[in-house]
Amino acid sequence: MAAEVIAALALGGLVLWMILSPLFRTGVAAPAFLEPLDPEETRRGIALIALKEIDFDRATGKLSDQDYEGLKAKYTNEAVVAMREEEPSVDVVEALIAERVNLLQSTGGAPAAVQLCPTCGLRPEPDARFCSSCGGPVASRADCRVCHAALDPGSRFCSACGVQV
Repeated sequence: MAAEVIAALALGGLVLWMILSPLFRTGVAAPAFLEPLDPEETRRGIALIALKEIDFDRATGKLSDQDYEGLKAKYTNEAVVAMREEEPSVDVVEALIAERVNLLQSTGGAPAAVQLCPTCGLRPEPDARFCSSCGGPVASRADCRVCHAALDPGSRFCSACGVQV
């Protein structure tokens, strides 16, 4: 009887610790890479959604013509200003790509087994056994038997050493 009580208390304490431990952790883990905002979460997106809403409200009779004109002018100006401010430059996009490439290189790169469908070519699912497009079986990408470089799909010769596949 005493052993059962002790086991129940230990199990209850473990469950309580698992539930409450996230409350006592400090800080939030930073994301591994910079993700751009969802377009609807930007000033531009909010203004464009508001314009669609007031068009819909006018079409359904919820807004008078006078209210519609005032709101349309306000949100059109807001959208134009936001579009001018938020226009992404090439540098921002290039920085996002470079950061992602550096992250992949630091963690060992792409998945080791790239799947290859004989009909459709490379597949994005690294652990798939069947092609998501045609349903046929997929195989890992073959390597050159001489230099062990990855072979391009459908190639008859190795692009690194030139030996026939």
